[in-house]
Amino acid sequence: MAKVPEKTIGRLSLYRRFLRILISEGKNHVFSHQLAKTAGVTAAQVRRDFMAIGYMGSPVRGYEIEALIASIADFLDVPEGQDVALVGIGNLGRAILAYFRGRRPKLQISVAFDNDPQKTNRVIHNCKCYPVKMMDQYIKEQNIITAILTVPAEKAQEVADHLVESGIRGILNFAPVRLHKPSEVHIEYIDMTMELEKVAYFAAKSIL
Repeated sequence: MAKVPEKTIGRLSLYRRFLRILISEGKNHVFSHQLAKTAGVTAAQVRRDFMAIGYMGSPVRGYEIEALIASIADFLDVPEGQDVALVGIGNLGRAILAYFRGRRPKLQISVAFDNDPQKTNRVIHNCKCYPVKMMDQYIKEQNIITAILTVPAEKAQEVADHLVESGIRGILNFAPVRLHKPSEVHIEYIDMTMELEKVAYFAAKSIL
């Protein structure tokens, strides 16, 4: 199968979220133009995205939702599931733990690390929390390759380096700093301050 673009991967995740809502509403089929609205793309783009993962719908009935969810899962998910490590159990880290608890059976935050002894050696939102000094050992023993980084900016590069040395190959970074990393490591950045400033800017412009 040809390499699928990053943006397509993101849209597939978005489609699956919307499809699950439709299932909860008792729907069985959906058309590409309906999915296009929720993703902010064209119906043609939706069809191309599903063709990329080898799924075709019916011109008359559209896509069978259950089968489409299964097809997306086959493409996105590791069959045996993936564990994720979180580093930084502050307010943001705790919020992420709470949000993801039980949300994705095939992708779960199974362990968290922090330097604060008041936050470690306990279970928070069903997640085991350990001191950072145990990070390398635990990640290697559990074969974890994905991590979430919610540490202060000045600590982010140091922690990211340790994660990569431990075997991490994908990082979701909430720290407001760009990270240096090997070419084989994939990093996604979420800068909430920047995004809020963008929203505030355009909101202000709309009333001028």
